[in-house]
Order: sequence, then structure tokens, then C-alpha cells
Amino acid sequence: MAELSRREFIQQAGTTGLRAAGALGALGALGALGSLGALTGCGDSSDSSSSQGSGAEQGGGAAANGTGASVSGSDKETIIALDSGNEPAAGFDPLHNWGCAEHMHEPLIQSTLVNTTADMGFVNDLATGYETSADGLTWTFTLRSDVKFSDGQPLTATDVAFTLNGIKAAEGSETDLSMLDAATATDDVTVQIKLTRPYNALLYTLAVIGIVPEHAYGPDYGENPIGSGRYILTQWDKGQQVILEANPGYYGAKPQIERVVIVFMSEDASLAAVRSGQVDVAQTSQVFSDQTLTGYSLFAAKTVDSRGISLPTLPPGDKRIADGQAYPAGNAVTSDIAIRRALNYATDRQLAASNALNGYATAAYSVCGGMPWANAELDFETDVEKARQLLDEAGWLPGADGVRSKDGQRAELTLYYNAADSARQALANEFANQVFAAGIEVNVKGESWDVIYGHMYTDPIVWGWGSNSPAELYNLYHSGGSSNFPCYDNPIIDGYLEAALATSELEDSYPLWQQAQWDGTVGEGVQGAATWVWLVNIDHLYFVRAGLAIAEQKLHPHGHGWALLNNVDQWHW
Repeated sequence: MAELSRREFIQQAGTTGLRAAGALGALGALGALGSLGALTGCGDSSDSSSSQGSGAEQGGGAAANGTGASVSGSDKETIIALDSGNEPAAGFDPLHNWGCAEHMHEPLIQSTLVNTTADMGFVNDLATGYETSADGLTWTFTLRSDVKFSDGQPLTATDVAFTLNGIKAAEGSETDLSMLDAATATDDVTVQIKLTRPYNALLYTLAVIGIVPEHAYGPDYGENPIGSGRYILTQWDKGQQVILEANPGYYGAKPQIERVVIVFMSEDASLAAVRSGQVDVAQTSQVFSDQTLTGYSLFAAKTVDSRGISLPTLPPGDKRIADGQAYPAGNAVTSDIAIRRALNYATDRQLAASNALNGYATAAYSVCGGMPWANAELDFETDVEKARQLLDEAGWLPGADGVRSKDGQRAELTLYYNAADSARQALANEFANQVFAAGIEVNVKGESWDVIYGHMYTDPIVWGWGSNSPAELYNLYHSGGSSNFPCYDNPIIDGYLEAALATSELEDSYPLWQQAQWDGTVGEGVQGAATWVWLVNIDHLYFVRAGLAIAEQKLHPHGHGWALLNNVDQWHW
């Protein structure tokens, strides 16, 4: 039976239930792609440019051996397969987490006040300028006067105020506007944002908040969003696909890609779609990174998507209050700073990237490597002998089985990871193998997040972090931070973090963020409290059809998927 055309593929995907049910199930639904065979390379290596370090992999330029035209005959369309987990549960509604938190990206359907640049600077979008008061508590933005929503109604400062106040009031919103007092439109093109405390990182938050229309917002907005962005949502078949069409009334440059089709598929189903040539881009993982696929290359987007292991600093028997609930806290082994430092020194991060992730990751020594606020002094060399020396000096002596103990306490840990994540499992096992050389035994345990959260203050856990905002450092390292799982409490570090948020100029905050990580005397690095073992920044991988030029990418934040589409309007065949 003949293969489906791309157009037929889209139509079938919208009507047959192309869901994340595995490659064979998806192909069965399509009913026309034939047998697959084993998941091994099926193409001539000359048809792919998947060697590491190529220009395309680093985020710029066309895929190698490009033909310059899409299979469908249209050079204005692209079909992208994303993992099913990227479909927004609450729809495309910025008031309910579209574009924020762990899947942070610039909304395609709505416009934002500002955008971030590749070096994490800012350019105006809806805003034409802004100013802040001397105390940092009042931000005043002026807006463009020529912007209309896709229903033809003008976008005004009232819509901006409505959006920000709505997010503040929304139950369960993952966009942090806890510092917002109120936003008020003082006229059609001026919005005043009042804060309850200085918050220097506000621009990073505003860069991912899409503005919604007050006149057209209702309970079903997420399913039928009206925005002023580059694209209009014209079709959403839940569990299957989304179709975006270029917004003819967009005030900015006309998108080069006028039609974007996103199909939601499991990894194996998207790989099958690549094999049969039905998609132009397919999200994939390190597990499949060694595949050679005719007519496609592997695009590796560099990230600040960090994998790290939290190390509780409290002795056992303590407790921690989070969201009004008491959790047990403390660990008899990791509460010893010698253990925490030894775990860091004994970990070869580049080897972990190679062994666990096929080399598609970079060594991480903090949660913000590559960002302007990162502190390069946190980098260090792996030194297993140094780890052993630290443990010897602290009284952790080797036993007959090679595992150390001190005062009857065995140097043995349980390391939890999300059982649904093969990459975290591989990293956990690699970490356990490496640190055993220093005399520390790590037993890895895969569980659901519901189970893991019960251990977040008592046991090491493989987490994923990484944001396009320095405010994440506050959440991780401030004594009152929402993600301070090691329970680290240092008033000096708290002072740096609070001062960073209170600076009037963004650039002036960078040294303070860096000092909060390590100031030469105190901090979270291996030479300091060593509250985390940061392992790697994991590359975000995609198979890309030859001839499709992916525009230069910013460092992707945590959350593999939508970030690639931040500038899909600038892609071209």
C-alpha cells in the first residue's frame, strides 16, 4: 500500500486517533506505513549530519544535505512531532500555566511585553519602554498603540492589567507573581505594576506571560485562545494535534513558516513517523540518538536543563513545613559535609554524559551554567583521591566490603529518581557506580513523583531544573526558597539573594547572584556547603528533515519540547 502524503498524514492524525500508544499502534491507526522492523538505523550515513558539534546541532543553519523544499511541496509549512506530555492540560491559556514554569517558552499565540535575546538581554515586544521607581516597587510600561487581537479588537493596557491580575488570582498557577500587588491601566497605552517587594527578575517573568483579551476571556479560553501573537490556533484535536496559522494581523515581521502542525506522539511513534517521512521535526531522546535516518539529521539544542541530586543537610529526625504540610527531614549520611563534598569530587560529569546520555549533555557544576549570572568559580576537576582524603579526615573509614562507616553509621544512601524517565535512571546508576570508588554505596530506586515527594527532605533525589531567570537561584538556595530541598540555611547567602532582587539595574544583580553561589568563603559549591551534586545539562534532541533551517536557539530551559518553537516563524526551507 502506498505511503500517505504529508497532507493525508495531517488529516488522518486529526481523525483517526494518532495518540501516544507506541509506534505500531500509531502506524496501525494510519494504516498505510507498512512494517517497521527493528529500531535500528535504516539509512545511509551520508544522508545524515548527526555528528556532534556541527553548526546545525549547536543551534543555527540548515540541516546538512538540504533539498530546500518540504515534501508536501509547500515551503511555508512544517510538521513537528512533540512528546504527548507537551500538550497543555489546561489548554493555551497563560492564566493557567501555558508557557511558564518547567515548560517555559515564549507563547506563540499571545504576545508578551518583552522578549529575551540569546544572551538573556531584552527586546521590546508589546512594550515600547519601561521605567522603575527608586524603591523598585513600581514598574511603568508604555505599549504599542497599533496592536490588535486576532478578533480585530485593539490590545490596550487594560488587557495587560487583566492578565497579570488574573494570574495572581488564579488557583494553582505556576507563574510566580507572588510579588505582585496589583497592575493598573492608567490609560490605553500605559500600565503600572505595583509590587509588594523589590523583584529585579520581573522582566524574565514578563517575557513568558502572554497577554489575553479581557473582552474575550472566559472558561473555554484555553481551547479557543484569542491572541495578538505570530500565530492563530485554528484547530486542536485533543490528544492528537494542534494547527497554527500565521496571524495576518500580526504587527511584527511576517512569519516565514505560515502553517505549523504539531502532532503529539510517544517517542517510538515519532521515530516511526520520521522513518516514514511523515514529519519534518521530531522530538527524541538520547536513547535514540545513535539512529541513522535517511533524509534527517540530529539537531542538539544546548540547554540550561540541569540534572542534579539534592543532598539533605539536616540530621535525621527534623521536619520541614511545605504548603502547610509537615514532612520528615534530615539524613544521617548527607548531613555530614565531608560526604557531600566527597560525592561531588568523586563524580565525573563528562563521563556520566558519555556513558548515560550518549554524549548529548555537558558537565554541570551549578543550575545556571552558561547564563550571565553563573559563577565560573564553581567548576572543578573530578578527584576521587581528594574525595577519599576528605572522608578519611572526617572519620569515614573503609569496611571489608569497600563501603565506609563512621561511629556505626554506614555510608549508604538511597537515591530516588522518576521511574518514568530513562535518562534519570541512567544518570542515577552511573552516579552510583562512580561514587562507590570513594567508598559510598548508593542504592537507586525508581518511583512515581507522588512517592518521591515524601522523601524530598530526607533522601537524595535526581531532579531537573534550569530556567531563563536567575530567580530560580532564590527558590533553590534561600532559606525560605520553595525548592530548597537540602534545607540549606545561611543568612549571608540569603542576603545576597535578597539584594540581587532589590537592585534597580538588572546588570548590577549579576555579581550578587554569583556571590550567592560562592563568594570565596561561603556558598553552595564543592568548596562550600556542597548541597547539590549538579551532574549535566541535558541536550534537547530533535530529528530534523534535510532542507529545513532551524533558526538560532537560545539556551533551552528545563522542559524538552516547546522551547524549540520560540522562533519557528524564522525557520525556512
